[in-house]
Amino acid sequence: MAHGSRYKVALRRRREGKTDYKARLRLIGLDKLRIVVRITSNHVITQIINVTPKGDETVISAHSNELKKRGWLGNCKNTSAAYLTGFLCGKKALKEGIDEAILDIGLKSSIKGARVFATLKGVVDAGVHVPHSDIVLPEDERIKGEHIAKYAKSLDDEQLTEKFSKYLERGLAPLDLPDHFEKIKKKIETEVSS
Repeated sequence: MAHGSRYKVALRRRREGKTDYKARLRLIGLDKLRIVVRITSNHVITQIINVTPKGDETVISAHSNELKKRGWLGNCKNTSAAYLTGFLCGKKALKEGIDEAILDIGLKSSIKGARVFATLKGVVDAGVHVPHSDIVLPEDERIKGEHIAKYAKSLDDEQLTEKFSKYLERGLAPLDLPDHFEKIKKKIETEVSS
């Protein structure tokens, strides 16, 4: 640990690597709702948060587990699931009259085409205005899972069973992922919008 009379111990959440307080202050200073995207080891969580004097207040929330309730058979943490979770959150926000927010990715690195930006694309495609650059968004083919279907097509039956066992257990052939994605997206649109 550093020594000296001028040394200042960092706040606990900063030491734990959970909060970047400088970035948080800049976001709070904009006085707008924040779209907070968090990707865990198994899920994608998207929330729209309002800052109040008493603390942060979650206004809208969408979890990739909610996709399963709508028939999603794919992985709950991949790029397709991230997009659909953002799309679901965006549709819920529009239903509550929220049409504008800013993105908060926390301590995640800003990498072009990352799942965080797939979630952002889902929110934007739902109709919520979020300031962003189109350069960071993943390609549509990747969001729909066409790269997974293409890879699965190059495998023989034994390799396919080995690498996509979870998909096959759930009853989804990896080649059908793009069609399944479109089906779930339409289902979200009709269920949440009505």
